Amino acid sequence: MSLQILVINAGSSSLKYQLIDMENESVIAKGNCERIGTKGGKISHKTFDGRELKQDCNFPTHVQAFEKVVEAMTKSEASVIESMNEISAVGHRIVQGAELFAESTLVNEDVIAKIEGLSELAPLHNPAHIQAIRACQRVLDKNVPQVVVFDTAFHQTMPQKAFLFGVPFEYYEKYHIRRYGFHGTSHRFVSQKYAQVTGRDLSQLKIVTCHLGNGSSICAVNGGKSVDTSMGFTPLDGLLMGTRSGSVDPSVVLYLSEKENLSPKQMSDVLNKTSGFLGISGFTSDHRDLVAAAEKGEARAQYALDLMHYQVKKYIGSYAAAMNGLDAVVFTGGIGENASIMRKNVCSDMDFLGLKFDETANEKYNHQIGRISSPDSKVDVWIIPTNEELLIARDTLACISK
Repeated sequence: MSLQILVINAGSSSLKYQLIDMENESVIAKGNCERIGTKGGKISHKTFDGRELKQDCNFPTHVQAFEKVVEAMTKSEASVIESMNEISAVGHRIVQGAELFAESTLVNEDVIAKIEGLSELAPLHNPAHIQAIRACQRVLDKNVPQVVVFDTAFHQTMPQKAFLFGVPFEYYEKYHIRRYGFHGTSHRFVSQKYAQVTGRDLSQLKIVTCHLGNGSSICAVNGGKSVDTSMGFTPLDGLLMGTRSGSVDPSVVLYLSEKENLSPKQMSDVLNKTSGFLGISGFTSDHRDLVAAAEKGEARAQYALDLMHYQVKKYIGSYAAAMNGLDAVVFTGGIGENASIMRKNVCSDMDFLGLKFDETANEKYNHQIGRISSPDSKVDVWIIPTNEELLIARDTLACISK
């Protein structure tokens, strides 16, 4: 029997999953349960051989959603296994592990309690992760191990000078106010993948990884370790994103709250849900829509593009300074992998770094892995599609093999 690992990514109202055969790291089946806890729930399930299942469902909680996943994988016309006993382990993506978790770990009651205790730092995600773990415990045999893989763990190697904020130190001590960073699994995967495909020693490399999508973050990876990253205490910090403002002068928040008579919750909604691409353009949170509109002369769409692309360029430059050098820039994520115009704008006029951009390669390797810098460029620039689910599966295998 092959070693099969189920990867679970539970959001506040969704449950995404992949069943991966670790003998060859191939995806056997994958899918998503949407609108958990609200009306209009549905499951989309697809198998390695092209069979699909789409159904409208009622998911009061993540438990019912996971039960539907079990049914889809074992009893539907798109089933891929005879029973859940064929699953060797489950790997869970956890958004917030704070300072408690610097690596992936096996699930036990103490680990669950700690994840639950961090819910205040990730109120939309950590409680959903706990529900997914409990759902698996309820449905699977008690001997099936579960592993938790944290978005924040990769960034626990950041030095204090990178993660502390300039607020009274007592707030760090009392409330753990600091930079945590996110997308750690993606940044770890693509930096390792870059070293693998180029045959270079990761421990000797200085890489800036750019995970750019509806949510975006940039990471300075020195010797395979995160030494700085753009997201902060929450995923709101850093770059302009789909609906998130990214970094703003804190006084702007105070000023707007007073002028618009906004409560903290309302101000949070402005910064998280109606800012970013949507707020600047006035009509979309999608980078593709912005590009299309800018080509037609829509000024505010162009403002949003210019702002985001400029910020990415600045982060690359600042992280090169922080690491005292730069060997490679890696683009990943929905925008990073697919938006050739973004990569061109970011990588132009970077001669001071010795970065020479290949526009032909940039178009050729859109959507796929490939080098997009010139052969004589001192800094490598690559597109590397991320695969967080595979890394979670690998971590899960490593944990259960100890």
